Amino acid sequence: MKVPLVLELKGNSLDDGPGIRTAVFFKGCPMRCIWCHNPESKRTEPELSVSTEDCIGCGTCAKVCPEGAASPRRPGIVDRGKCVRCFACTASCPPKALQRVGTEMSVEEITEKCVKDKPFYDVSGGGVTLTGGEATLFPEYAGALAKRLTKEGIRVHLETCGFFRYETVKEHLLPYISGIYMDVKIMDPEAHQKYCGVPNRPVLENLRRLHCDSAEMGFSFLSRTPLIPGITDTDENLTAIADMYREIGITKTELLPYNPTWYKKTAKLGLKRDKELEGLDHWQPKEKIEHCKAIFQKRGIRN
Repeated sequence: MKVPLVLELKGNSLDDGPGIRTAVFFKGCPMRCIWCHNPESKRTEPELSVSTEDCIGCGTCAKVCPEGAASPRRPGIVDRGKCVRCFACTASCPPKALQRVGTEMSVEEITEKCVKDKPFYDVSGGGVTLTGGEATLFPEYAGALAKRLTKEGIRVHLETCGFFRYETVKEHLLPYISGIYMDVKIMDPEAHQKYCGVPNRPVLENLRRLHCDSAEMGFSFLSRTPLIPGITDTDENLTAIADMYREIGITKTELLPYNPTWYKKTAKLGLKRDKELEGLDHWQPKEKIEHCKAIFQKRGIRN
């Protein structure tokens, strides 16, 4: 069983399913969406996050770095070409400007931490949400975790991009899932390949199968679309999604307003932003969001 890295266990979450929840963020995703809200979750291996804003220029990192990737002459700057990700600097950095991204955790470790918040789950109708990244990239591990949490009386939710091998996920994970949020981003195959890095055919096939199996297997299912300016929020794309929903029989969806808080994360990871996203560091106007909602509402789809 492949053990993934975990980015974070975010307690008291109100945005990742019903009630009060703990969101377990897995590191690693099969998609490469250029607007990813959690760019630190794309790669499966550990990464180094560098915050120049938090650096106090103490030079401690330069003293402990065995490769000379951190220089005392350039506080807060790491030469990623030299960095071998030994993370000696993260352990010694006083202000935590240098941090390791991704930690291995066992099923029991995660369960032990989540069980402590079970009273909050119970009173609010909440639970634990497996998210990321992409939990279905590790179906056996995610399934073992969901099974263990379910045994403790904790309801488990799944957030997914929809790009996975259905039979494997159905075998290992779905029997222990109480609800699923699935993203449907782009209908045009070429545009999906361009902006998300993978074909959308498996996503659309899995959408249909999850919608069908939700009633039989007893989990709730909600499809969602992130509104990315000029990419997913176009009338053409949203109309195509809405028409597909109506054909399948989906009567409810959720539109996720563009969230620009990811913008600064790319610099911390040493990543370059796609040129098409330059300047998109602001929230969408309320009028645009209402316009997008109306496209679905006109077709009888609630959101």
